[in-house]
Amino acid sequence: MELQHSPDLWPHTPSVPRPRDPRPARLALPVGLSTTLGYDAVGTSREHGERIMATLPRVGCVFADDELWWWIVPSGSHIDVTWPAGTRYAIGARVAHPPGTHTRPSSRPGGPRLIHGPDGDWPYTPPIPLYVAVCRLTGSTPHWSPGSPN
Repeated sequence: MELQHSPDLWPHTPSVPRPRDPRPARLALPVGLSTTLGYDAVGTSREHGERIMATLPRVGCVFADDELWWWIVPSGSHIDVTWPAGTRYAIGARVAHPPGTHTRPSSRPGGPRLIHGPDGDWPYTPPIPLYVAVCRLTGSTPHWSPGSPN
């Protein structure tokens, strides 16, 4: 009787670490907030953020890192609007760490942190008043054009 070799059904391969998600991390809103409109984020400088916070009548969730303040707005708040230079718009509120933070140790790992929560269960800062405030602070003329692709 001749022995036959059968292939190993469970090959022994070393564990391979899962690749990191190449997309920036999504800002995580506090539990219990209504996100029926989806959400994006608008990034402004810290200096502008402090001034905007003082002028807007209603502010939703705001996150901050060392460089930017991220304002939560309803999804699509970039459509037909030209946000001023120096402002960042993050679809899906997926924001990258500031340049260089992925290589240096940080006392606050994980990127931007929540610095302001809404008064109710609505996480959004109204995008039009935010847009006008950002334009005013940057010296830009508000510009929107319904129907134009951005």
